[in-house]
Amino acid sequence: MITNFFIPELNNHDVQELWFQQDGATYHTARATIYLLKDTFGDRLISRLGPVNWPPRSCDITPLDYFLWGYCQSIAFNASLLCGGGRDENDDEVVGRVHRKLETQDSYVEIGSHVCEQEK
Repeated sequence: MITNFFIPELNNHDVQELWFQQDGATYHTARATIYLLKDTFGDRLISRLGPVNWPPRSCDITPLDYFLWGYCQSIAFNASLLCGGGRDENDDEVVGRVHRKLETQDSYVEIGSHVCEQEK
């Protein structure tokens, strides 16, 4: 499924900044799967054996719970260093960047829906 459909479908879209996340289930982290995902997503992989680790024993936490907050903090910190702006300007920069990322997610959701339809 990954090699025959998912990766070719991704190659049809601009996904250079797309992050891929999956839980730490054993069958999701087989060596061949991780190598393929690392080759495709580089350091933008959130998984038990990926560059960004899925939190251990976390059935109720998602990567957004711990990843997005740190991402927003780093944007705000870098904006204050570069622009010397106040907190309001930094917050606006963070919200703007996250909003732009979310706008591009519509096409990724469409890809995911297409994948699910193919599995039926």
